[in-house]
Amino acid sequence: MDRPWENLPIFQKAESIRTLVDSIVEITMESEMFFETEEDGKMIDDSINYLVDNSLAIPSNIVEASDEDVFYDIKMEHAAIIRKAAKDILTDLSTLEHFGFKDIEYLEVLRNEMEEFRVLFAEWVKTFDPWNYTIDRWGLFNPPGIDFDDYDPDDDIPLNGDDD
Repeated sequence: MDRPWENLPIFQKAESIRTLVDSIVEITMESEMFFETEEDGKMIDDSINYLVDNSLAIPSNIVEASDEDVFYDIKMEHAAIIRKAAKDILTDLSTLEHFGFKDIEYLEVLRNEMEEFRVLFAEWVKTFDPWNYTIDRWGLFNPPGIDFDDYDPDDDIPLNGDDD
């Protein structure tokens, strides 16, 4: 099966980040971290779970946005999810460090990987064709100069299979 996204540098970097997150999570589970309250412990657990979830969300959204047939607004929606997941990973690293994660050199390695990913991401988003679009009725991901008010609601009527 042809999987062209696997050759994209951004996807390869995302997979590297995912693997590094898995390693950090494993080390975190084996380390002793300081927390005073049960709520602090839950925050650490949540941060670990979010790290994993976000590291999985990034490559899967790259795959979804990489199809040439996907319209601009959908590509941008996936890009926004990727950006949020990447920023959340950095936040969760700070949380782990705050609660005494001792192997901070791993966190720095991941932060450096995330910075390299950010650059690849910005270049990748530039490749999206803004003129391969449908109107985003929410007004968030329309190409420049296109307004959601230009939208004809009748365009949303699904085709009946008998009318083809």
